[in-house]
Amino acid sequence: MSTFFQLIFSGLETGSIYALAALGIIIIFRTSRTTNFAQGAIGMFNCYVATVTLINLEVPVWVAVLVGMLTAFATGVFVDLVIIRRAQKVSSVAKQIITFGIIMIFTGLAPIIFGTMPLSFPRFILQGSLDLFGASISYNGLLNIAIGLLIMGVLFYFLQHTKWGLAVRVTASNDATARLMGVPTSMVTMGAWAIAAALGTLAAIMHAPNISVGVNMMENVQVNAFIAIVFGGFQSFHGPVIAAYIIGLSRNLLLFYGSSTWGEPILYGLILLFIVFRPNGLIGKKIVKKV
Repeated sequence: MSTFFQLIFSGLETGSIYALAALGIIIIFRTSRTTNFAQGAIGMFNCYVATVTLINLEVPVWVAVLVGMLTAFATGVFVDLVIIRRAQKVSSVAKQIITFGIIMIFTGLAPIIFGTMPLSFPRFILQGSLDLFGASISYNGLLNIAIGLLIMGVLFYFLQHTKWGLAVRVTASNDATARLMGVPTSMVTMGAWAIAAALGTLAAIMHAPNISVGVNMMENVQVNAFIAIVFGGFQSFHGPVIAAYIIGLSRNLLLFYGSSTWGEPILYGLILLFIVFRPNGLIGKKIVKKV
């Protein structure tokens, strides 16, 4: 049983990373009707900023993380104001292609600015572990799980119980109607891009100790985040988050108890089979348009 709980805790930590990335993508999709394929690239770039700040200025880890989050907010605002807002009249497919262009921009700038050598980012808590149910989980792992759950809890509370949260939900439901009701949809969209960039950066920083900081560090996280969105459903904010944790937990269990080679293909095959029978996802609902 100790091995089982070890896998559960590890899966929750991985699921938190996937969930943060997925939540950023779905916030942008719901508010601006844009599938942001550049979520991982933006997170990677600002993770580089945090890492270089930590190495060159020799500041505490939390200060470097704060710097990375602040530059992420600025990056999100810049992308929305300079690129996305100028492409409002183009089709949704064209907007998706634009986000592919954003990937090329940030993956091209990163090695030019920060160099081509992989960098390392330390854990928030370097040492120490806690024994739970016979399993040993590091304090850093517990912190990652807590950070993921806390941030998503705060965001969901914000969405459900504040005026700005109501503005986000109204914009997500129908942006044209929201504008007629006086909702500042442009501010909502800009805020969505800023928050999404910060969530992607935090996911990258949490993932960085497990892998070197490099241009391709977020590829696996990005893929699993998109799978979680399709699996959880595009029509809700919480569906992709739930799906992300399911993927994180199921992946670990299948790799250990199933096959280290075929565990992931089996998981993705099961998700694909589920989507065939329920194409709107776990939480998604079928949208019926009345004429």
